[in-house]
Amino acid sequence: VVIGFILALLLNRQLRGRTFFRTLYFMPAVLSMITVGLVFKQIYFYVLPKIGQALNIAWLSENVIARKETAIYGSLFVHPWQGLSLPTLLFLAGLQTIPQDMYEAASIDGANAWQKIRYIILPSLKPTIVILLLFALGGIVKGDFGLFWNLVGRNPILYQPVDIIEMFVYRATISDFNFSTASAVGLYQSLIGFVMVLSVNAIVKKIEPDYSLF
Repeated sequence: VVIGFILALLLNRQLRGRTFFRTLYFMPAVLSMITVGLVFKQIYFYVLPKIGQALNIAWLSENVIARKETAIYGSLFVHPWQGLSLPTLLFLAGLQTIPQDMYEAASIDGANAWQKIRYIILPSLKPTIVILLLFALGGIVKGDFGLFWNLVGRNPILYQPVDIIEMFVYRATISDFNFSTASAVGLYQSLIGFVMVLSVNAIVKKIEPDYSLF
């Protein structure tokens, strides 16, 4: 959420190449997890090793996602890139609704950039921030099955560094036929996410009742 807010602030400014960078960060929002996983799997398999060989970088000369030591870093790069698109898009849309007159009046009063963010931007984006925090905290225990399955697949060497709950449930159901364990894990995952959303909503309701979900 914080990184998405910072990116939205940068993309909202009049910078050279702003349209290109907006497209770069909005692209994952219209791509499915499966597509993103397949694209980066090809990048890790074909593109990065050639770059590593050309630059004489040993760890980059091999498939990053296929090695136990580096698989976590490869997946950690892809997942935030895909997950940043929605917060950035929502924050940028919220920034576009703030009247320019408010910035001009603040500049006349001598407000600096930080004061504009604190007293104009953050209060205006408070509903968006609350919704994104609820989504983020509720999704902590939720992984992206399509993304990780296409990156890792059925490679047991990578289960330990990059395994997620959904992949464990899938293996327990399809490979091991252990339906009771898969159902229990899925139920606990849902309950933990539900409790986290309720907890955050209760905190928001105490601070700003108008911005709570219920």
